[in-house]
Amino acid sequence: MSITYKNSGVDIDAADIAVQMMKKYIKSTYTEGVLGDIGAFGGFFQMDKSYKNPVLVAGADGVGTKLKIAFMMNKHDTVGVDCVAMCVNDVLVHGAKPLFFLDYIAVGRLIPEKIAQVVKGLCDGCIQANCALIGGETAQMPDMYKEDEYDLAGFAVGIVEKDKLLDGSKVKDKDIVIGLASTGLHSNGFSLVRKVLLKDMSLDTYVQELGKTLGEELLTPTKIYVKTVLEILDSDIHAMAHITGGGLVENLPRVLPNGLEINLQRDSWEVPAIFKIIQRMGNIEEREMFRTFNMGIGFVLIVDKESADRVIARLQSMGQKAWIIGEINEGQRGVVV
Repeated sequence: MSITYKNSGVDIDAADIAVQMMKKYIKSTYTEGVLGDIGAFGGFFQMDKSYKNPVLVAGADGVGTKLKIAFMMNKHDTVGVDCVAMCVNDVLVHGAKPLFFLDYIAVGRLIPEKIAQVVKGLCDGCIQANCALIGGETAQMPDMYKEDEYDLAGFAVGIVEKDKLLDGSKVKDKDIVIGLASTGLHSNGFSLVRKVLLKDMSLDTYVQELGKTLGEELLTPTKIYVKTVLEILDSDIHAMAHITGGGLVENLPRVLPNGLEINLQRDSWEVPAIFKIIQRMGNIEEREMFRTFNMGIGFVLIVDKESADRVIARLQSMGQKAWIIGEINEGQRGVVV
């Protein structure tokens, strides 16, 4: 009996089936700039010619060990939103409008229905960010991954006029820090989350404080802030930050010039119950919580003091919870909670 590629664990026919199943989702993300169709060696996108001096901004990220929760629950239609969110929110920080997204999925064994659900999530995220999924790669890697597991990553490219690029250089003393509410854990800290929570709880445990099962809470997708923030970029915004790995303490200094610090007012926003549960069950120090999790703040705007109330009002009018959570002061570059 001769050995085939399929015998070794790579099923080309299954890959073809998966592509056919995901096509309808992918095409739903297409925007005006998309050229070509699925199946080419590269994705094509024509930029809007109205830009005078455009800068492309790119970001890449993955979902991390949150995928373990998806495997345990056998639910795969939300982690794609996380993957898109982690990339487009990073691009947004610099004032860039996301244009397109590409994904990379590596599997131990390709199950078309499962991969189609992952791609559906990617497409849901792209629609939320108003960007197009124009390509990707699904790699079958037997022996690298368990048969029922996969890894997921991607990258996004956005565009911004050079004179509107935000890099933190405009931040000044007495600027106001505005926090936009997260939808929970987003996609960071899950190694600690699993260590703390899953030793005593199961994913189908109904948690009264949360009003849902633990699994439902943990798989809540990362919020995509693109449409909301692009609406207010005409405000006097000096810098922005996406609160991901490293939490508020590690991410906020990335947009600060030397000689300035951020003073956060700890009690100025609502900390979601999931963070309180993790801290209590893990007996975790508060500083460690702020260095690991977003603590209910998924995205941050730094604005001129005179503009703060107006920006808050505009955000709230669009249904986005937001609070003044701190101020910029002279000091050593960093965050004081």
